[in-house]
Amino acid sequence: MSFLTKTRATRRYNVRVIVLSLLYSAFLIGAVYGFKHHLVAGPIAWVVAVLPALPIVGIFVAIGLYLVEESDEYVRMMTVRQALWASGFALSIATIWGFLESFEMVQHVEAYWVSILWFGGLGLGTCANRLSTVGRGA
Repeated sequence: MSFLTKTRATRRYNVRVIVLSLLYSAFLIGAVYGFKHHLVAGPIAWVVAVLPALPIVGIFVAIGLYLVEESDEYVRMMTVRQALWASGFALSIATIWGFLESFEMVQHVEAYWVSILWFGGLGLGTCANRLSTVGRGA
């Protein structure tokens, strides 16, 4: 997220995302290690496989909480615009790829890449926000 001011909501958001990112890293490293060395099986394997996804879901929740907590309407609107760009980008690429995959034009791609595209789309949203404010003094 690109924030024009450092509000209390921004600081809380940043702490949440840092903690969740550290959890994601730990869970992902642990899951990869556990599966690579055949240390997990059965129902525990399901839990271990899902663990890295939970902090990512938490980041989506953190963004929602930020939008609720942010008192600066302009900053909130810019963040919503950024999220809309990310959503449109990720969903468009996923839809196009899905049809190409259905017609056996491309290989299968794991579904978690949609969230990676979404986070990349936040960067597109940041660029769109900056371009929309050029010459406005914002």
